[in-house]
Order: sequence, then structure tokens, then C-alpha cells
Amino acid sequence: MERRTFIVNSAVAAASATLAKAASPNDTIRVATVGLHGRGKSHLDAFTKMQNVELVALCDVDETVLSAAAKSVETKTGKAPVVYKDLRKLLEDKSIDAISIATPNHQHTLQTIWALEAGKDVYVEKPCSHDMFEAQQIVAATRKYNRIVQMGSQSRSDSALIEAVQKMREGAIGDLYMARGLCYKWRDTIGKAKVEAVPAGVDYDLWVGPAPMKPFTKNRFHYNWHWQWEYGNGDLGNQGIHEVDIARWGLGVKYPTKISAIGGHFMFDDDQETPNTLTVAYEFAEPGKPTKMMTFEVRHWITNHEADIKEFDLKVKSTTVGNIFYGSNGYLAIDGYDKYYSFIGKEQVPGPERKDKGDHFANFITAMRSRNRGELTAEIEEGAISTTLVHLANISYRLGRTLDFDAATYSVKNDKEANAMFRRQYRAPFVVPKIV
Repeated sequence: MERRTFIVNSAVAAASATLAKAASPNDTIRVATVGLHGRGKSHLDAFTKMQNVELVALCDVDETVLSAAAKSVETKTGKAPVVYKDLRKLLEDKSIDAISIATPNHQHTLQTIWALEAGKDVYVEKPCSHDMFEAQQIVAATRKYNRIVQMGSQSRSDSALIEAVQKMREGAIGDLYMARGLCYKWRDTIGKAKVEAVPAGVDYDLWVGPAPMKPFTKNRFHYNWHWQWEYGNGDLGNQGIHEVDIARWGLGVKYPTKISAIGGHFMFDDDQETPNTLTVAYEFAEPGKPTKMMTFEVRHWITNHEADIKEFDLKVKSTTVGNIFYGSNGYLAIDGYDKYYSFIGKEQVPGPERKDKGDHFANFITAMRSRNRGELTAEIEEGAISTTLVHLANISYRLGRTLDFDAATYSVKNDKEANAMFRRQYRAPFVVPKIV
């Protein structure tokens, strides 16, 4: 018994030493990134610039993309990363501390859970899930394995937006009752793509993953996957998730009680399945609290600017991406991700304003070192709640009716058809496990 006690105590001491080591700001954190074509490039750029962080491995199903990314990392750091096509092989490397995920939406939850099971912390792009069921499982897995998991809602780390939310909490525009999310981006037609052979060097089976296996076309691959229901969630789940998250954050609410979405796919006859024009209304009604309202809009073509919001000052004049908050004594506008300004009173006198960025990736690394998930600005539970707003809106749109959501039971009241859409069918062996 004494020998057993000694062994157990030694193991505990070793584990404590490991945690202490991980918390040291001077120790190198080893990171791997999966998904390198689009948003993944920002991950590479961020991690290769950080002190005491080493980007040691890369993963992508497309050899051309993988090779280019590896060369870029080696040029920036002087070290060649190890490369993989299959994330499961990468996760066997016990020396890797964290995985950053920038793959298509339909892979996010499963790949996060794989990483958690392997003992890694995770930075996963938005939206963190492809459906309602996965939003529950990704949080449950994070709690089960007690890891640090951040969703890529980078606005949450921007100093200007943090200040804007704080100002509204302090009553800068009076009693806050409504928020709007605006996603007006110029999106041209994707056309109709013919079935063709899978490009050389692409592992299409791994790319399809949990989704149904369908013949390869370019509109089911790089970027245009966003507009196919099996892989993406439309512009609401692409750009719009940022504005939905900011609106919910600013309002100080969680789950909506009523959701109604209407829209369509206008102008073009092409392969796009998701709507290119969409208006969503959310109601947040809690006992003992004032009811609040939130709206979100996608427009894909010519539009006006609202509240002088011109995100990124792009060459396309119709781009307007941001938020507007309305209170009893004024309104506050968020322009893109790093700027806010406000107007107070009936005279609309200029009020508080600020332009300042933050570093969402650095926030993730800081929380990894401290092992305190409370330091994350977009901890996975917050990300999952915002992601459910995307899914509920898409379900409302696809069914053509208003949904009454009950957060306590995590279900739509008296609507079996809507609840059946909470969970998709998985293609074995790429199955998201049920944890809760």
C-alpha cells in the first residue's frame, strides 16, 4: 500500500509539474493547424509571429495547398513543419499542445472532439458546429476533457468592441432594447459546375468526412462549399456569425425564444442552395426581464450603407458589415471588427467612439498558459450559443415558419420536423459522438 501511495503521489506530482510548465510564459507552446486554404492562412500568419509559440505541424487534404503552406511557414520561421493529410495521424504526436482548425464547417465539431480526446487545446473557427446537436456536443466534450477551447469570433478580443459593450452596459445609449446585424457583401453567381475527376493530390474522402459522398465538382470544394447545406451554413454561418455574435453579446442575451427567417436565392440560376438574401428576427423574452429584439440581414448585391458602416473600406461600394444597437437615448454603430461610434439624444450628438484592434489568437495562447478558460474572450460555450442562433434561423428559413425555442429542453416547442433537423446523418466512420 505504501508503494502504491508513492506511485500515485509521484504521478500527481508529475502532472502538477506538467501543468506548471504549461503555464510558464517562457515555455514554447507547440501548435498545429488543420485547414490551410482560406481562413487557415490567418492562423499561420498569427502563430508564426508569436514569441514562445512554434507552428510545428500542418494538415490539409489538398497536397498543393499543404505544400504551399509548409513552404510559407519554413520561409517565415526557418523550420519546416511536419505535414499530414489526415488529422488523426497528426493527433498521435503527443508533443503538440494545441490544434487550430480552419476546415469547412461540417468538420469543425468532429475534429475538435478528436483533438480533445488526444489531450489538445483547440482554437476552432466559426461556426463551431454544423448543426444544433453538435453545438451541444462540442461544449460537453470540452468540459469532459477539461481543455481550453476558443471559437474564432475575433471581434470578442478587439479593444474597441469590448469598450463599446461596456459603454452600453453603463447606459451610454440608455435602455438597450434592440440590435441589428448587417451582412451586405457583394456575392456574384457561382455558376453551375460540372462533375469532374477529383484533382490530383486531393483526398476527397477525408474532405467529405461526415457529409454524404457526392461526385466532385468545384462548387462542392474550395470556398463555394459555404453555399451547400451539407458543408456550410450560408452567409449567415460564414460572415454573418460574427455579426450575430456581436449583436447577442451587446444585448447581453443568450438563447432566443422566438425565431423567424424569410429570404431566398435571388437573381441567379446556379448551384447555390443557401439563400443569398435573408432577414431574421429574434425575440428574447425572459420572465422578469424586459423583452429584447434582434435582427440580422444578408444582402448579396447592390445596397446602401447604414449608419455610415463601410467595413474594411473595400472597393465594392455595396459592402456594409457591422452592427447597430438602439437604446432609449441614442444608438451605437460597430463598423466591421475594430471600430465603434455613437450618437446620443434626440439631437444625435456624437458620443463615445474608438478604433482599436485586438489579438484573438494571443488571447487563446494566454488562456492556455494560465489554464483558466475564464480568460478566453470567446470560450466555446459562448461560441456555441451564438452558433445555435445561426442554425435556428436556417431551420426557420428552410421550413418557412416561426420557431418557438425552449432553452431548458433545447428544443422547438410542438415542432417535430424542426427538432428532427437538429442532427444530421453521419457517414461512417466520421460520426460525432453523443456526449450529452
